[in-house]
Amino acid sequence: MAAPVPPFTRETAIAKVRMAEDGWNSRDPQRVSLVYTEDSRWRNRAEFPVGRAQIVEFLTRKWAKELDYRLIKELWSFDGNRIAVRFAYEWHDDSGNWFRSYGNENWEFDADGLMQRRFASINDMPIKEAERKFHWPLGRRPDDHPSLSDLGL
Repeated sequence: MAAPVPPFTRETAIAKVRMAEDGWNSRDPQRVSLVYTEDSRWRNRAEFPVGRAQIVEFLTRKWAKELDYRLIKELWSFDGNRIAVRFAYEWHDDSGNWFRSYGNENWEFDADGLMQRRFASINDMPIKEAERKFHWPLGRRPDDHPSLSDLGL
């Protein structure tokens, strides 16, 4: 399937969300940056990257800290060129402390389907390793793995 462009339908919005999830699960900052406009503007916690170079720097730092990162995204709502998602990801720090990070993102796309604005709100919850729910091998989440709703998250 070609990358979906606005205006989104339910089907194309769901596809766009899964493509984003797959990209982020690659943990490849260069690959991920290519789905954003050259001048994309972000709000991620207390950081405000602008443009692909700053996005790559941000993601490089993120995945150096958030080890064994596994993410699930789920469509919340969509309209025209905007999509809202909720997500959860699990990771551990270099001391072996595990976390589940929960959040919401609001996305706005240009006519070519590149994300021009991304606003993320995220909270981290310490968890025990035994409480983890995301166990697939690093990389793309298998199609048969439960969604956030299926997991009660």
